[in-house]
Amino acid sequence: MPTRQPLWAIMAAVAFSTVVVKLSYVLLGWMPGFLIASGYIGGLILWLTVPAVPSYKRIRVPFLVTMVFFVLHKLEERHLGFFPALAKLTGVAMPDTSSPLAYFLYGLASAWLLVPFLFGKGSRVGEYLAWSFFAAMGVTEVAHFVFPFFDDQAGYSYFPGMASALGLVPLAWWGLWQLGNWPEFRRRRIGRL
Repeated sequence: MPTRQPLWAIMAAVAFSTVVVKLSYVLLGWMPGFLIASGYIGGLILWLTVPAVPSYKRIRVPFLVTMVFFVLHKLEERHLGFFPALAKLTGVAMPDTSSPLAYFLYGLASAWLLVPFLFGKGSRVGEYLAWSFFAAMGVTEVAHFVFPFFDDQAGYSYFPGMASALGLVPLAWWGLWQLGNWPEFRRRRIGRL
């Protein structure tokens, strides 16, 4: 299926995803890096293959509500010790969250705040950011429910960030559903068979 995205936008999205994934790997190790990659690379693949709705209006409510839950999720992770729990689980030292690389990663992740402006103006990069946001929240954050299986001492129990992920993940799936023009995607897929 040929993509409708201009080459410059594809190159920008691939570069952006690559930098975020690489920084995540350097700061957090292979497992969290892989999880973060699932959202960014998954969002990139969805952006390239599934036609998006033509206006921001359709995703405005899912985006804003998901963003509120994302902020609550980050607060829960921070105050209930997500990084120490992750370091214990992975064996990778807790990252220095005040390092220049961490601040650079925070800056890149804050690009999601541009979705209303960019997507609202019809930007292809804005579409990519919307796809990556919803994919990251809907795929990566599921890991909060998987991490407890790897904690030999506690058995299956609360993992920091799990409570807010209960709302965050389905909201992101709603956003993915609203963002995609799924009937058009289905017609394209059937047309290729």
